[in-house]
Amino acid sequence: MSIPAGREWLPYCGAAPVPADLLGRWNLDALLLAGIGLVALLLWRAGETGVQRRLTIAAVALALFLFVSPFCALSSALFSARVTHHVLLAAVLAPLLIYALPEAKTRWPGSLGLWTGVQAVTFWLWHAPGLYAEALSSDAIYWAMQASLTLTAMGFWGALRRASALTSVAALLVSTVQMGLLGALITFAGAPLYAPHFFTTEPWGFSALEDQQMAGLIMWAPSAGLYLAAALIIAQRWFAAEDRGIAA
Repeated sequence: MSIPAGREWLPYCGAAPVPADLLGRWNLDALLLAGIGLVALLLWRAGETGVQRRLTIAAVALALFLFVSPFCALSSALFSARVTHHVLLAAVLAPLLIYALPEAKTRWPGSLGLWTGVQAVTFWLWHAPGLYAEALSSDAIYWAMQASLTLTAMGFWGALRRASALTSVAALLVSTVQMGLLGALITFAGAPLYAPHFFTTEPWGFSALEDQQMAGLIMWAPSAGLYLAAALIIAQRWFAAEDRGIAA
């Protein structure tokens, strides 16, 4: 287990913290805060209902947690925190952003099948060890990772919003399976794969392999469960509508 000679990991969120330092590691990047503020303003002005504005508040709060709070620094130390970060981007922040907007403003080109595939490929690519390592050594690549994960997920949830119930359930089940499969592959890898975390997990009480296994389990169960829960909600509403139609 070695890091290439001369290679230093310089994550956007800063060097990996130790537990005693974590609470002081707020990311007060002025450009980031301005960007979040601008998005919040645009969403607030675009929202047409109280529900949409409450979703805007929730999306902004989550973005602040992911990129400004000490959780950002924690994701430099633990791959499991980074995976949690990515899951929250794709399965929570993206739908919040989509549903905070009127439906007419989320009609991106492309079918639900296309966006299901694009989202899956994007998620798998950024968790390939080599590309992941590049993202933790370059701010430009880091933001390319964050933007592509969020935008492809928004494309998925936007297409889901306008699809039929049957198509939506099928797409969500496919997403559940692919997320669980990637999580399983990471969980059962026999050795640490993610070089930026080879030497950052010990202060937190985990070996690099244990942290990686925890990350895989997070992706395998809770994250896949989010897509499955959405599928079950849509299916329940679909069956309830069918029952009302029969009763009428």
